[in-house]
Amino acid sequence: MSAGVILVEKMNIERKLELIKRSPTEEILTEDELKRLLEEKKNPQHYIGFEISGLLHLGSLFLTGYKIRDFLKAGFKCCVFLADWHTFINRKVGGNWERIRKGAEYFKEAFRVFLGKHKRLEFVLGSELYHNNDEYWMNVARIARSVTLKRMLRCLTIMGRKQTERLDAAQLIYPSMQAADIIALKVDVAHAGTDQRKVHVLLREVANKLGFKKPIAVHTHLLPGLAEPERAGYDENPELDLKISSKMSKSKPWTCIFIHDEKEEIERKLRKAWCPEGEVKNNPVLEIVKYIIFRERKKFKVEREIRFGGDVTFESYEEVEDAFRKNELTLQASTRTLAMGVA
Repeated sequence: MSAGVILVEKMNIERKLELIKRSPTEEILTEDELKRLLEEKKNPQHYIGFEISGLLHLGSLFLTGYKIRDFLKAGFKCCVFLADWHTFINRKVGGNWERIRKGAEYFKEAFRVFLGKHKRLEFVLGSELYHNNDEYWMNVARIARSVTLKRMLRCLTIMGRKQTERLDAAQLIYPSMQAADIIALKVDVAHAGTDQRKVHVLLREVANKLGFKKPIAVHTHLLPGLAEPERAGYDENPELDLKISSKMSKSKPWTCIFIHDEKEEIERKLRKAWCPEGEVKNNPVLEIVKYIIFRERKKFKVEREIRFGGDVTFESYEEVEDAFRKNELTLQASTRTLAMGVA
């Protein structure tokens, strides 16, 4: 009987690992640490932080929300951290506190609608965490004192900034604050897009030296915008630079599908999307099919005019990609169906 109980526990852990590793996860630092955590703790603490910087889109709500759902299913206590101070420091929404506070309520409501009601889901506002919290500010200073200025500058890509930009002195403390957020919230797993990798690695490196718990890091895919991918110099790694530079961003609204866009607006944007025939690598339209459409449904029916080959149904993303590569499918000719799938 006891052997049976052990077997069930092992199966549960494997299922939890499967949930956390599934798309859009791209990296876990480290999987062995994650497995040990799941074996030792029933409801580990998750965290993801957001600047409150305008309207949410497919990348910021959908891809992030999908992974939070996975963590909730895996038994985690999930924290959506609304980083009002970080928003102010990074000059988002004009650094206007009233707009930042209203934006925080908007983010909270949007994620509540997307994720549903969960006892293990909480929202924490940065200014509430920092209020009368001397320990937090001491940790900000300790982390900053443990890192060279050169290393700190390399971390600025986490806030969408280049080392070559004109920067405020305040922006240099942003990475230390983000690392201190994770410590203050007693996080077991820090979750973010791959553009936040550097601050997680920095914290993992200084944690032992400073006596902090070393968080596990889970990094997820960055959904690209609808424009042609480009490198803009956000990172010295060419592949990561392409991902960060090309990610869907509210600062480029014509390349961004917002959660409030009507079907007709989505269709209009998709018609103008960068989607060269037969090109599957870094194709933003195919990425929507892969990360959104097939997350929402098991089949993808493309309704096309007879001159484009008539209707066709795909049962996996791989089938769509293969057909597109062979020029058997032109997604620009089927944007109406794709827009309906997204809307």
